[in-house]
Amino acid sequence: MNLRKITLAIFMIAASINVMAQRSRSIRAKIKHPFTIEDLIPGGSTYYQNSVPERKYTTWWGEQCVELDMEGCRLINGEDGKKKGELLFSRKDINNIVSGSGMRMPHLYDAEFPYKDQTLVLLKDTVRQVLVDWKAKQVAWSQQLDKNAAASEWCPESKNLAFVSNHNLFVTDSQGNTRQLTDDGTDDIVYGQSVHRDEFGIEKGLFWAPKGDKLAFYRMDQTMVSPYPQVDINGGTGKDESRCAVMVPDRYPMAGETSHKVTVGIYDTETKKTIYLNAGDPTDRYFTNIAWAPDGQTIYLIELDRAQKHGKLDAYSATDGSFIATLFEESNSKYFEPLDPIQFLPWDSKRFVYQTRRDGYKHIYLYKLNGTKAELERQLTSGPFEVISMLGFNEKAKTIIYTSNEDNPIGCALYAVDMKGNRKALGETKGWHRPELSPAGTFASDSWALPEGEVAHRQDIVNTDDGSRNTFVDAMDPWDNFKVPEIKVGTIKAADGVTDLYYRLILPPGFDETKKYPAVVYVYGGPHAHNIDATRHWGARGWDIWMAQNGYVMFCLDNRGSEHRGLAFEQATFRNLGTEEMKDQLKGVEFLKSLPYVDAERLGVHGWSFGGFMTTSLMTTYPDVFKVGVAGGPVIDWKFYEVMYGERYMETPQTNPEGYRNASCLNKAGNLKGRLLIVYGGNDPVCVPQHTLSFIRACIDADTYPDLFTYPGDEHNMMGTDRVHLHKLITRYFDDHLKNIGQ
Repeated sequence: MNLRKITLAIFMIAASINVMAQRSRSIRAKIKHPFTIEDLIPGGSTYYQNSVPERKYTTWWGEQCVELDMEGCRLINGEDGKKKGELLFSRKDINNIVSGSGMRMPHLYDAEFPYKDQTLVLLKDTVRQVLVDWKAKQVAWSQQLDKNAAASEWCPESKNLAFVSNHNLFVTDSQGNTRQLTDDGTDDIVYGQSVHRDEFGIEKGLFWAPKGDKLAFYRMDQTMVSPYPQVDINGGTGKDESRCAVMVPDRYPMAGETSHKVTVGIYDTETKKTIYLNAGDPTDRYFTNIAWAPDGQTIYLIELDRAQKHGKLDAYSATDGSFIATLFEESNSKYFEPLDPIQFLPWDSKRFVYQTRRDGYKHIYLYKLNGTKAELERQLTSGPFEVISMLGFNEKAKTIIYTSNEDNPIGCALYAVDMKGNRKALGETKGWHRPELSPAGTFASDSWALPEGEVAHRQDIVNTDDGSRNTFVDAMDPWDNFKVPEIKVGTIKAADGVTDLYYRLILPPGFDETKKYPAVVYVYGGPHAHNIDATRHWGARGWDIWMAQNGYVMFCLDNRGSEHRGLAFEQATFRNLGTEEMKDQLKGVEFLKSLPYVDAERLGVHGWSFGGFMTTSLMTTYPDVFKVGVAGGPVIDWKFYEVMYGERYMETPQTNPEGYRNASCLNKAGNLKGRLLIVYGGNDPVCVPQHTLSFIRACIDADTYPDLFTYPGDEHNMMGTDRVHLHKLITRYFDDHLKNIGQ
């Protein structure tokens, strides 16, 4: 046989093997495998390989979207919006450039491109940050970092860095000179970090002016707040090698008690002076939504009274801290909750937009500055829907880019509105969209999914002028190879007989309508959250899928009080948390019992945090409905919860004693009949352990018998392998006390 024939034979054999391998893979792909709990719970050994990524790591270089990867940074689109795919630089290139500074980048996921017209990338490790000119192949600038910084904020305009270290505030300038601004910082005097327990949309405490020459910062004095006695069972730092647990107190202002005092300071990098806003006595006042004027000479914030019924948009001088004027005020008879700072139009420094729910839904309003007043020009969005997030501005088109649920109450899509109030959808409105806007707003990188069908995870570059899209990620659903339960979504009427509530129903694989299945209600039910939306698999949680696979019907209902359905929908629970929510959940139970395949004698309920409160409340208010419940990190009595959230929805124990009494699970401990497991983090700073322990004491006194499990050292949520352990624990409890009863 000659060489040509040998080569041809080898080729034919290889081709045959390849065809057989493809057929084998195809056969395997058609075989639907059951899930393991490790596939479904974050922290599980196979969770991430079986999860659709939320989105590719991307950022913006001007109007060009850049994909960030382990090994390199690549252009996704050019400024014309067309696909590029051009490699800007590799990790190897970067490491060759920064090697002289002692840095080594293990990945490029955190790369930033702060200057649209320069080939500079910002990179950082634990002790320094550098600007690398990848075109010139050199480090263009560097700055030392404090590896112990508790918070930091860098300004690209001035290259000034503000940070908090050892409780005090510092600023490092572009030349590397560091100045300490405070010296009285402690655990109780908090600088430059989030205040008011992260309520009112507050996520940070450092705010650079547009030019980076002035820094606004929060100062929170907690010395007057009662310390909550958290315990570290590991003996604290261990420096004295003590075996004894130590106290690690957390300043926790409970509803109706003394709260902290917050002030706002301004540091001027040119004069090297710090002043504080002359706002007067900060007792029982909230200062939120800090915003700078475009020229950096004025600072704006919204002040609320402690009752959270009245707010003012105030202006202060950034030079001397003097009060300038109250631009407008807003009130609500139940509560007023501003969540977003004003934003000035990039093309008009005298006009700004403001988001509020004053007409019953969250919408965008346009104001014009007129001296010391702000005049309302027009409401830009309106209708029975909510603006979910305002992303920014398309500066060229002079439009606002935002997301809303206008087309679907459980959806979220991308829209634009001009300054006359003309709005339009930007392309696809089905599903749930999570866009990120470019700096000038010409494009958005839109990560989205549909609840069922072909789109498990897609990312598009969206032109915010005309809504045209270029797809750069279209991921397969990794669950295609698994036995995914059937998921249904629909509506039932709330307890008021009028309002539509959305539910999600998950049926076991191999569902047989002639059988009777145990059912578990998963509940949250509180403000600022929802469970059912038009995203992949209708937002079903991994544990819901796991339980369905194990023979349960899983049910979830978004009751009145949850988010994105308007102010009246949310405020239906005011002063009586739990009451209307439970009535709605019982309507869900009625629906479940109407299904011929649901065993009405085997109903369970589970929820965490507010859902833990709901679970415990349902088990003790309606003790004959549910046989088994698992309540995680529960609120047991709202008088033990923090001031900001608790008083917004319940007022104070002094002004609403009946509401607090009716909502308290302590008063209902004697009603418990079914099996109830309480699970909590041993160092929970949100729903402090006092909730759970007080309920256990009340049950002992009432001669009822809940079960108890704690995760020592964990906080409000279990993470990593503890999270997997938690869901195994919950599943086993339902298996032991619900699934197998009467079998």
